[in-house]
Formats: sequence, structure tokens, C-alpha cells
Amino acid sequence: METCTIKSKDREAFIDVTSRIQEIITASGMQTGTCVLHVPHTTAAITVNEGADPSVASDILAYLAERVPHRGPYRHGEGNSDAHIKSTLVGVSQVLPVERGKLVLGTWQSIFFCEFDGPRSRRLHVQLVSHGEALGK
Repeated sequence: METCTIKSKDREAFIDVTSRIQEIITASGMQTGTCVLHVPHTTAAITVNEGADPSVASDILAYLAERVPHRGPYRHGEGNSDAHIKSTLVGVSQVLPVERGKLVLGTWQSIFFCEFDGPRSRRLHVQLVSHGEALGK
């Protein structure tokens, strides 16, 4: 397992980590398998969505901010309850296929580390599971 350090600059952000993940896959030499991504934090997440137009990420952040405001009638005393809720809604893990040494993503898809309580230094665990030769090849 490899661990990446992600440094956020803002309280909330979508940080494109696609190229970092692909670099790890390339360095491993794995051709066919699965890439498991896991964020070991309760106020951050990982997602796959459009990376070509940055307004998509800002629209998602704006939607989440509207539905789960920073200040609300929360009981949690640290002032970051919204970040815990957003992390739960988006999710802390993704599983992606790897074929011919490349992540299998759609044309417009990118992998985003989602910061909801920054700025901070965070971890992203990357575990590669080789499947050997795919059947039928």
C-alpha cells in the first residue's frame, strides 16, 4: 500500500489526484487489476467526477454547502459537523479498475480528494490488487 500526502489550501476543495494515482500504478508495473483508494479521515472524502470543467467541482461544493451549511443546529462541539456529514455523503473509498497499466476512467472523469475541513495535510491510501492476466486475452 502506498500513502499520498494531500495538502489543502482552503476549508473546502476538490483536489484532482488522478495523475498522482496513475503515477503510482505506472511505477508498480501492474497491468491488470484494481486500485483501491481510501481516505482515513472523518472530514474528507474521495470521488470520481468530471475533471474537464472545474465549474462541476465548484457546483458540487456549492450544492453541499447549501444542503449542509457550515453553521447549523449541530450538537458536535468542534464546529465541523458539516464536514463530517459531507464526508459521509460523498464517501471515503473508491474502487477503480486498471487495464493495460492505466486507470479505467471515462473521457471526462477525474479522481478528486474532497477536503471539507481544511486547510490541512491529509493522507490518501492507494492499494493496488493485481489480477494477473485477464481471462480471454
